[in-house]
Amino acid sequence: MITRRSILLSTAAATLGAAVLPSIALAEGRAIAGIVFQQDQYMKTVQMGMKAASDASGVELLDANSENKLEKESQLIDTYIARGVQAICLAPLSKDGSIPAIQKAIDAGIVVVTWGTTINGDLAAASVTSSDADLGINTGKEAKIFLDGFAPGRKVKVATVAFKSQLPEQSDARVNGFLDQVKDQVEVVSQQDAWLAEKAIATVSDIITANPDIEVIFAANEGGTIGAAQAVKKAGMEGKIFVFGIDGTEQLANMLLDADNVLQAVTAQAPFEVGRLAIEAANAVLDGKPVEKNVTVPVLSLSRTNPDGVKTFLEQLKAMQ
Repeated sequence: MITRRSILLSTAAATLGAAVLPSIALAEGRAIAGIVFQQDQYMKTVQMGMKAASDASGVELLDANSENKLEKESQLIDTYIARGVQAICLAPLSKDGSIPAIQKAIDAGIVVVTWGTTINGDLAAASVTSSDADLGINTGKEAKIFLDGFAPGRKVKVATVAFKSQLPEQSDARVNGFLDQVKDQVEVVSQQDAWLAEKAIATVSDIITANPDIEVIFAANEGGTIGAAQAVKKAGMEGKIFVFGIDGTEQLANMLLDADNVLQAVTAQAPFEVGRLAIEAANAVLDGKPVEKNVTVPVLSLSRTNPDGVKTFLEQLKAMQ
């Protein structure tokens, strides 16, 4: 059973972020390929979850990064077909564009489990995800409570920082989930893409310059949230512009406890749990056992208004180091 404690522990693993090196040769037994598409804390922690589940089951795990390139994703799948892996666990880059390579793997007798993102159709043996809508909705609920006290009876100007050009469906689900909760309290003045921290700093700085009366920024992932908060501080707008975001790491948790009052709330995923469950699903299919076709991993709210909860989260992080 997935409990609040297990979610917290799984999310806490995000700060460990150990470097993962590609495996060189297959083990004599079962081998499973795990493919990520970038190297942020979320992806690193998914890899950790996959590694833990692989070690527990005596499976050889082959790690790879498609670097957010559909062509490389296809090449990696071809490589693993040639190597003779029994299963591939990946976060597809495109609901449609990833299908040909995945179909090729399935035609070769390989079990495919998707995690984080999905594809159209029913090709994957199982899918393990967090609800992107829930991520946005949870953070939106925290923003609504904040705005009820901060700006009762008036609308505030808000900007969103997302990753629509990277993963449009996932990005839109998070942004729309957030905006649906605060639609009567905000006026959207800018919607930009910036999912890495350095890019987000520059993008949000430009947003602030163009909209000096902006009061809220919502960022749809870890890098965007970190960059948005840093941009607000860089502009000297602490206490005037407030950031809400998605993902949970040690850095974001510390930002919630910082006296600067910039970051207000985030909704954390459970990447360790996602990786672990993906490998377990692949093993179950290979063993001929029944599996749940679509597994949704619950999310966890962390808010400045609940510092004890944030401190508990940080204590769990320390316990894992």
